[in-house]
Amino acid sequence: MLSETLVSFCQFLRAKGVTPGLQQTIDSFEAAKVVNPADRAALKSALKAILCSSKEEWDLFDGFFEEFWTARSYPPGEPQSDERGRRRRESKTSKEANGPADFSQLLERSNADESGQLVAGASSQDRLKKADFSTVPASDMAELDRFSLRLLNLMCRRVSRSFRGTKASARLDLRGTIRCSVPLGGTPLRLRFKGIKPRPLKLTILLDVSGSMNPYSLFLVRFAYALQKHFKRVSTFLFSTQIKEITAALKTRQLRDALDQLSREEAGWAGGTRIGESLRVFRNTHGRRLLTRRTVFIVLSDGWDTGEPELLASQLAAIQRRTQKLIWLNPLLGMEDYQPITRALNAALPFIDVFAPAHNLESLLQLEKHFHVRSISKQSR
Repeated sequence: MLSETLVSFCQFLRAKGVTPGLQQTIDSFEAAKVVNPADRAALKSALKAILCSSKEEWDLFDGFFEEFWTARSYPPGEPQSDERGRRRRESKTSKEANGPADFSQLLERSNADESGQLVAGASSQDRLKKADFSTVPASDMAELDRFSLRLLNLMCRRVSRSFRGTKASARLDLRGTIRCSVPLGGTPLRLRFKGIKPRPLKLTILLDVSGSMNPYSLFLVRFAYALQKHFKRVSTFLFSTQIKEITAALKTRQLRDALDQLSREEAGWAGGTRIGESLRVFRNTHGRRLLTRRTVFIVLSDGWDTGEPELLASQLAAIQRRTQKLIWLNPLLGMEDYQPITRALNAALPFIDVFAPAHNLESLLQLEKHFHVRSISKQSR
């Protein structure tokens, strides 16, 4: 009963935007065995230490914990007193009534939720995952919002974690091994290795909000919001005929607050497009600060440009020379038989390291492979 309740609590946290993984869920079971589950404060502290991975989640956890347990009896494991608990007990099978819950089934249920399969049926979510943003009906918008933000958060969390810690090499860290063995009575059960700690990436995002990008702009803002939430060094800009930084606007706790603030920004929403000129202004204003060998530079645009292609090419060439990787995400690449034949894209392609689609949720999730440590080195030209 306790393990089942903890799985439900982890599912509740995911619905609130805190995303404990399968391993954290398993660790919460172990923590509940160490502390006295009847001690509410002790259990809360133990779960907080295990399930929170950011300051924001740490600050919100106490409120979520109280909200979850308010509707349930405490200590966990006692029969639930509310109506939902009564219906749940009545619906249990005889197998469940005669023995403890199957631990493997609980883990499978937790793993299924981590993949996003509690929002709706698997077939519905698969459909939304593959649906072009421009064709999603209004009736599915709310569900896609919840589903996409959850999966994008999970992806960004995995990527950000790949840059933490020290990469092990063949050289044994004797001092570190001895230090870690002290709590274990001097037995070196965990070997430590010396390596080079990866330096964190800088992400710089330029999002086209011109008229031709209108069906995609808001969904791509969600993508930028998820990246900025989990990476410490992200700078985000909107551009059409001019360029404007929105990094501060995306630092809100809730996405809806960020979108509300952006709706009041004068950023040329649904206007024309001057990509080359916008890049020139960006380089002159922010280039010294943001363009480094640890920068992954991301442009989200369909490539329809009213400016001169020579200007676009020269600006991209200068940016590519100074950055780790230049990624161009184009929603039109998701269209069957699409060819980048515009003058702007023909001029831009020689200076792009990754040219990929960004027309649906599935295509955005595929970008994870371009952010991992092994994929960030410059391609040979």
